[in-house]
Amino acid sequence: MEVRPGYKQTEVGVIPDEWDAANLDVVCSMKSGEGITAAKIDQFSEYPCYGGNGLRGYTSRYTHDGSFALIGRQGALCGNVVGAEGKFFASEHAVVVTARSGIDIRFLMYVLGAMRLNRFSESSAQPGLSVSKVLKLQLAIPRAEREQRAIATALSDVDALLGGLDRRIAKKRDLKQAAMQQLLTGQTRLPGFHGEWEVKRLGDVCRITTGKKDVNEGNPSGQFPFFTCSRFSTFSDSYSFDTEAILIAGNGEVGNLHYFNGKFEAYQRTYVLSEFSAHVQYLWQQLSAYLADSLGLGKIGSSIPYIKKENLVGFEFNGPRDPTEQAAIASVLSDMDAELSALEARRDKTHALKQAMMQELLTGKTRLVPAGGAHA
Repeated sequence: MEVRPGYKQTEVGVIPDEWDAANLDVVCSMKSGEGITAAKIDQFSEYPCYGGNGLRGYTSRYTHDGSFALIGRQGALCGNVVGAEGKFFASEHAVVVTARSGIDIRFLMYVLGAMRLNRFSESSAQPGLSVSKVLKLQLAIPRAEREQRAIATALSDVDALLGGLDRRIAKKRDLKQAAMQQLLTGQTRLPGFHGEWEVKRLGDVCRITTGKKDVNEGNPSGQFPFFTCSRFSTFSDSYSFDTEAILIAGNGEVGNLHYFNGKFEAYQRTYVLSEFSAHVQYLWQQLSAYLADSLGLGKIGSSIPYIKKENLVGFEFNGPRDPTEQAAIASVLSDMDAELSALEARRDKTHALKQAMMQELLTGKTRLVPAGGAHA
């Protein structure tokens, strides 16, 4: 394969002439943190205590002072990479990565995060990271720390944007939750509405049936949406329904909701709600807010393998008698859903951008420092 000018072929692939291929043990050292009991971790001591997933709490002494990367050492967090700065205590659940002279620790953290280190978990009752195997891994690295810093800064900027989006999404979700609690119970009324509310049963405001198809009858290349008990719909070559409907997973991902209006197919364990006498989007919001709780989903010690039809027929909710008030409430909450969806789509797009940037920047395919200008 022809290598373009300014690049060279190495053990880790084609990289810039001003980069090197090196083992991790050349650019850093790794050592497990110290043991600490849960009793010595609280929220009132001076020094942060970090484990494999970041901050665990605080403790009265520190083991490190400076900038480091931490790798989760055991269990589900094995291979997870986080950063830590200043004075902190590193617990035995983390491997502390110390950069050698001339190596930017933030750059190294991004490299480690891209390596899928959980592949090097040694089998045991409690899987643990094999540090000796990890240190033998090779990476591509700019010789100039200036270029390492430029790459780390660019990726850190994207991480900051992602963090900001996550905070906005969390705030929007909290606002939506509060709005549902107020508007769907009548505790807060929208301007202009004063009519009475009443308790209604789901079985009295819509028709409840199920699909008839086996899940194997789906065809990913089909024309019509096929709703099973999965969070994601597939497709079918045929349809049995042509209506506005709310679909509820009867088993599998129990209680998962979909809304659709048109021609579709449904799995035999999927409930199909149609022929509504209540405003359908208002009903959607009530089910979104309260169905899971009514079924006991998510509560400790409770689990249901499937939904019985009588569970849905007997589901009770509060609602205004005036259908225009139902529509107004649904409109407010739907607008909030749309804002959330837009933010989530932006976050997903930003995350995809970060992944693409890492692929380009951590391999030298795209340079932030011009060739010949990285030596300063």
